[in-house]
Amino acid sequence: MRILITGAGGQVGFEAARSLAGLGEILCADRVADPALGIAHALDLADAEALRAGVRALAPDVIVNAAAHTAVDAAEDEPELADALNHRAVVVLADVARERGALLLHYSTDYVFGGDGREPYREDHATAPKSVYGRSKLAGEQALAVSGCAFLLLRTAWVYAARGRNFLLTMLRAAAQRPELTVVDDQVGCPTTARFLADTTATLVRRWSQTDAAGRRALEGACHVAGAGQVSWCGFARAIMVQAHALGLLPQATPVRAIASSDYPAKAPRPAYSVLDTTRLRAVFGVTPPHWSQGLQQTLLELAEARRALSATGFEVRRC
Repeated sequence: MRILITGAGGQVGFEAARSLAGLGEILCADRVADPALGIAHALDLADAEALRAGVRALAPDVIVNAAAHTAVDAAEDEPELADALNHRAVVVLADVARERGALLLHYSTDYVFGGDGREPYREDHATAPKSVYGRSKLAGEQALAVSGCAFLLLRTAWVYAARGRNFLLTMLRAAAQRPELTVVDDQVGCPTTARFLADTTATLVRRWSQTDAAGRRALEGACHVAGAGQVSWCGFARAIMVQAHALGLLPQATPVRAIASSDYPAKAPRPAYSVLDTTRLRAVFGVTPPHWSQGLQQTLLELAEARRALSATGFEVRRC
């Protein structure tokens, strides 16, 4: 298979390139090509016609769309850009996938839900996004559903990794600079590692490629992929502090004080509860998500090992 990964420079795209490597020829693309990072192709999702021509020229059998506008607050000020990346680009990718008979695997978000309930959201639950970001991602989902292409829609939540821009790395940097952190405690979700999301992507693509046409239709559609369990942002931050200190990434476990969302006004509203039900992932694809705390431990171990490797070279390594 020829597998095209858009957004290959991001945390999910980077991990997807690693996880999918054994399944075929990997074509890594991002807004700007960077051969030094293994990104050989430039695809600007904001330029619909250039995107269409570029994907057609690459002739993929599978498209993994890991590119998106994910800056939730910034999207409130740039709705056109959010719509271009999260909606209109999906239309183009789906068109090309349909033309080629290719599979489009697209990532979406827990922020398509309103967050007013207290039961994990299934794939068929009603959506009610509260932010520009959530609405743009939902528009992409809706376009995909009527596109006529073969697709897998993976909704995920609170994604982080040992690289990139994410909550984990933000907390580690802040903890090294401040005597105390304040984090909202009334938003609950499921932290998900980019590595688990990428490994699950590879499992689903492999399953799809080994299934006949009738079986593929039963696999297609939406599927929730997220860490098991649930926690607030504050609880997640406290776990980060304890585990990071235990691994030597922080000199101490910086205290984290719980606050309400109203005490930390953000430009974009967030769902108060956005835990995802992963029953379909387990029942149909045989993938059991690890508990979010296990994913955190594995990611912090990766960071600790990277620090030890740098220290062994003789370079000074500053704390996160």
